[in-house]
Amino acid sequence: MALINVIKYDARSDESLVWKYPHEDIRIGTQLIVNQSQEALFFKGGQALDIFEPGTHTLTTGNLPFLNKLINLPFGGDTPFSAEVWFINRHAKRDLRWGTQTAIPLIDPVYNFPVHVRAFGQWGIRVEDSRSLVTQLVGTLKDLSTDKVDAYFMGEIVQRLSDTISKNFVEKGISIFEANAQLNELSIATADAIRAEFKRFGLEIVNFNIERISMPEEDMRKFQEILGKKMEIEQLSKSQVGPGYTSARTFDVLDKAASTESGTAGALLAGGLGVGIGLSAGLPLGQQLSQALSNQPNQSPASSGAPADPVAKLLVLKKLLDEDLIMQTEYDAKKKQILDLL
Repeated sequence: MALINVIKYDARSDESLVWKYPHEDIRIGTQLIVNQSQEALFFKGGQALDIFEPGTHTLTTGNLPFLNKLINLPFGGDTPFSAEVWFINRHAKRDLRWGTQTAIPLIDPVYNFPVHVRAFGQWGIRVEDSRSLVTQLVGTLKDLSTDKVDAYFMGEIVQRLSDTISKNFVEKGISIFEANAQLNELSIATADAIRAEFKRFGLEIVNFNIERISMPEEDMRKFQEILGKKMEIEQLSKSQVGPGYTSARTFDVLDKAASTESGTAGALLAGGLGVGIGLSAGLPLGQQLSQALSNQPNQSPASSGAPADPVAKLLVLKKLLDEDLIMQTEYDAKKKQILDLL
């Protein structure tokens, strides 16, 4: 096999981070050309040896000290030797795109509601330690592209992103639905969280931006439905609900919800919309709800004609809490209101 006189690598694109020179038979006196933003790393027997910076280098025993110690190159002449040469692109690549392939499951800290979110953005990396990158990440590959780095580290990014979102929003008591107002802060926190792992493999994070956090349409629809019912509960619990309104709601909504034996809406409305309705056998649902709504906890037994059953009210109240339809603070306040009437 003919010996090589010139070793160089002109990258076809900046997507390539590492490229292995295809020939290993080299001789003393060969010219090594290292382009700007490149490094050339010599390997022998699986060991990372000499590194050459940008420039034109004539290979001699003087500038191959580690290789010379390993194979005892004689001085002078064009002595052949065998070694691997790897070219590393150290140019900062800033316009890489990233995104979650599957939605991240989280619990909203404000509404205590399970959600799934997707995140998308841009990031950039630069090779900081050529030896570490080639020895730990490249292995037996012939090259390393940004796509391969993306595939390797995406799991780490998603995990750190999930932890960062949960931690920041729980600590601050902010709903995940406000995430897009916190993108800059989340970007900085996530970059700090993943930086150490990239550094371990010789890579530096030069930029990391979260551009958008979104929810699947189905999850958003479910949340809006639950939130709407919860808001209705809160409004009804604060209002003086009269018989006319009760009758209208009975025919308009409540009887329809009662036709469903299970499900959030049925359980919510059959549970009394948070005002303590106790249902009894033998009476139509509309009549029971109308009677119960006319006898709220803020009315005295004298004004209603007969004392309401506090046990039934407390049971309904507990059911709403267990199904996450009211918050603990609402439950405690309503429970105290009922007990104060005893």
